[in-house]
Amino acid sequence: MMDDFDVSAIIVNYNTQALLQPCVDALRAGAVGLRLQIIIVDNGSRDGSQDLLRRDFADCELLFNTDNVGFGRANNQAVALAQGRHLLLLNTDAFVAPGGVTSTVAYLDAHPECGLLGVRLVGRDGLLQPSCRYFPTPWNEFVGRAGLDRLFPRTRMIDDMDWDHASPRPCDWVPGCYYLVRRKVVNQVGLFDPRYFLYYEEVDHCRAVKAAGWQVTYCPETTVVHIGGESAKSEGELTSGGRQISALQIESGLLYYRKHHGRRGLWLNVILGTLADALLAAKWLLRRRPLHGVQAFWLHTTTMWSLLRRTGWAHRPTR
Repeated sequence: MMDDFDVSAIIVNYNTQALLQPCVDALRAGAVGLRLQIIIVDNGSRDGSQDLLRRDFADCELLFNTDNVGFGRANNQAVALAQGRHLLLLNTDAFVAPGGVTSTVAYLDAHPECGLLGVRLVGRDGLLQPSCRYFPTPWNEFVGRAGLDRLFPRTRMIDDMDWDHASPRPCDWVPGCYYLVRRKVVNQVGLFDPRYFLYYEEVDHCRAVKAAGWQVTYCPETTVVHIGGESAKSEGELTSGGRQISALQIESGLLYYRKHHGRRGLWLNVILGTLADALLAAKWLLRRRPLHGVQAFWLHTTTMWSLLRRTGWAHRPTR
């Protein structure tokens, strides 16, 4: 029965065996005083995670996939088992502070206009991570990747960090590593679009939540230590502009822009993405860095154009 629990925490695991126990231990300590249901979906892990789950997590609801079906689809699977009035999507590499779930549930209960919230995120080193973001557009992604933000100070950058992180504030979207959403919101708009295998699913979902009249909120009531990227390591990455960009991220971006910005927005994103790679390659060469370093920018561009074709001009996912 629904509302048997205050919170149904959904954890998707993929080859992160070593993180499971500390993640769940932190979750339990974070949910003191709450009726907590824990649902763990294993996405076809090959590192012994499934044996560990069957042995040590018998008090949790367990789902086992034979293959990696993706982050969004795995969370969608767990919704059918969730019996809480709120759903908490939690990454295995995200560690909640003691009492953190309790305080964010209290905030959600006290603010009926809020449909979902995220929290203050810090890295393993304690440094603040982007926790409250603007929606991506072809333009702000181009400005960010090309490193031109100083030339366009009025552009709202996706990961703008120049604001007061000590106070709650409405925002466009919050990262999915700690994603607390009302069950009635999920009943109304659903959870994740299954076409996104990894990346952009929470951006897309926050758009749906806001379109339905709910507020998306950054809530600093607690801090979560987020390591980041542990599951994605298994899927391979590209290096571009000094950071890791997965081919899955490029594909999800194409699907997102076609869905929300139409054909014109999709092509603008692809053209500006290609231009950003060209500018980054030119900067690299002007600084007299090794010629082979340009390969990363070329790889990003060729991967983007290849995925554009393989997705049928961003109509369908490749997996």
